Amino acid sequence: MSKDKAQPQNDTAGARHAVSLPDTLQSEADLRQDKFSDRYLIVMLGRFVKPYWRGLLLVFGMLVAVTVLSLLPPYLIQRAVDGPISSGDLNGLIPYGLVYFGSILLLFALRFGHTYLLQTVGQNALVGLRQTLFEHILRQDMRFFNTTPVGQLVSRLSNDVDALTELVSTSIVVVASNLVTLVGIITVMFAINWRLALLGLCLIPVMTGLTIYFRRKIRALSSAFHKLVAEYLAFINEQFNGMLIVQLFGRQPLSRNEFDAINQEYKNIHSHLRDVYTVYSSVLQLLTSAGLAIVLYGGGHGVLAGWATLGMLIAFIQYTQRSFEPILQLTEQFAQIQQALAAGERIAKMLKVEPRIVDPAQPQTIQQFRGAITLDHVRFSYEPDTPVLRDVNIQIPAGQRVAIVGATGAGKTSLAGLLARFYDVDAGRVLIDGVDVQDLSLADLRRYVTVVPQNPYCFNGTIADNLRLFDDSVTNERMIAAARTARAAAFIERLPGGYDYELLPGASNLSQGQKQLLALARALIHSPGSILVLDEATSSIDTETEALIQEGLAQVLKNRTSLIIAHRLSTVRDADRILVMQRGRVVEDGTHEQLLARNGVYAQLYRRQFEELHANHHHEMSQQQERVS
Repeated sequence: MSKDKAQPQNDTAGARHAVSLPDTLQSEADLRQDKFSDRYLIVMLGRFVKPYWRGLLLVFGMLVAVTVLSLLPPYLIQRAVDGPISSGDLNGLIPYGLVYFGSILLLFALRFGHTYLLQTVGQNALVGLRQTLFEHILRQDMRFFNTTPVGQLVSRLSNDVDALTELVSTSIVVVASNLVTLVGIITVMFAINWRLALLGLCLIPVMTGLTIYFRRKIRALSSAFHKLVAEYLAFINEQFNGMLIVQLFGRQPLSRNEFDAINQEYKNIHSHLRDVYTVYSSVLQLLTSAGLAIVLYGGGHGVLAGWATLGMLIAFIQYTQRSFEPILQLTEQFAQIQQALAAGERIAKMLKVEPRIVDPAQPQTIQQFRGAITLDHVRFSYEPDTPVLRDVNIQIPAGQRVAIVGATGAGKTSLAGLLARFYDVDAGRVLIDGVDVQDLSLADLRRYVTVVPQNPYCFNGTIADNLRLFDDSVTNERMIAAARTARAAAFIERLPGGYDYELLPGASNLSQGQKQLLALARALIHSPGSILVLDEATSSIDTETEALIQEGLAQVLKNRTSLIIAHRLSTVRDADRILVMQRGRVVEDGTHEQLLARNGVYAQLYRRQFEELHANHHHEMSQQQERVS
């Protein structure tokens, strides 16, 4: 819960990609239960393609021209057979030959043109889809990220968008071209000879029925397959991020078995999908051969009976083959289309989940920011019927330095989340300078409140990148001054390259304490005058470094409101005020001396930690004496 993760700003940055979507869902439960028709998905995708309608219109014109030209060769063969060839006039074949080869060249140019243009339109549309999806995820609140596996989000932005890329850039070209060609072939066949047309097309209803039947099977298997891919990515992400624990506790055999189970299920679903598609494709091949046999047998009788000519029969053999070719090519794209539609359904579900934490319709502003905090009868829970905070009432005047202590699970960190509005209260109000945080825009609120988390996140890049957060407007002087105040400059300047030191993924080449120093410096850079919340920000720092931080922050914290959430009580003795939390309630409130004199919960916690520190110190001294002796 920090500004380490990119927080959603206003939508103007992505306005050029903004696309209005249908009614939105409000919960993750709706996300799992909602179903989408193919028409809905096509309409959704169409909204991203709509800005390029002129290009699509040109593509459609090219497709019509391709259809007309592709129908011309069989017709030319029919005329040549029934004309010059039957009469023995070989010179009469020259015009037909010139037109035939000319149509082939023109056909090549048109097919190349409409394929190139449609792929360009498709890629441009998917840029908008990818941008919209990413910005939509950025707008989600922390509850969404806490309940949605990272692997699932990665799968939506990579595998699922890639599936739609294949649909738009390849499958649509094939489908549109072949559908237009099929309609043109059927029209020409009936125009030339309706009897031969009925013979050539008699199996198409059977093919249509089979397509509908296998469509449902392939769609269901494709959906299950991509769902498993998301689980697969989530598992890999979890295992690699937790590799220290896996190796530390010898969990490799269990991880290997879990991966093997997912891997086998992956293979089984993929094999089942392959089998269904293979059966479907093979049946269509058999029907194609049967259709040609019917045309040859029936057309042969037609030539003998006089209701068809030899040229017609030859032309219809080609037309029949060409009528099956679009269908066969459609089947080759069929599995891809179903996978793409299944991917589109998952993307549609993601786009319909709206964040619960949103800007108010008419945001208020704090005219003169001072930093006074009020929690008025606050109740909060992460899960229903499991309250974390219970009727909390706190008044913190502007400029006061307040420490919040208590046992693990007492609700300390939840206060930071509510103050920065990563979550909303179940009841009560959280106010800053008398204004409810729910009435402030999120951008303004997070300028007023800065949280330094217990486990800060570092992005890939240099130390300077992580301090600036890739904001070029932050000057070197401002960055270095903040690093010195936070006492981070000392260790940074000892690194090779200093502020240009390149961090490994997850900043694994820094200690936890060094990462916390960076997070503290980052907070001072980007929110120099805000309320500062230190959420166990010195928990992984040694005593000497902690003393340096306390020294560096003494002047910074003196003039602004600060909340220090701490487990180590040695870090909060100098606070103006200490709040002690227990089971979601504030049970004690006072200075360090007052709470010790009261001999309550704080005094017990303090004595227990003092005894532990004394015991640890005594143990270390004993070990040193043993080594000396």
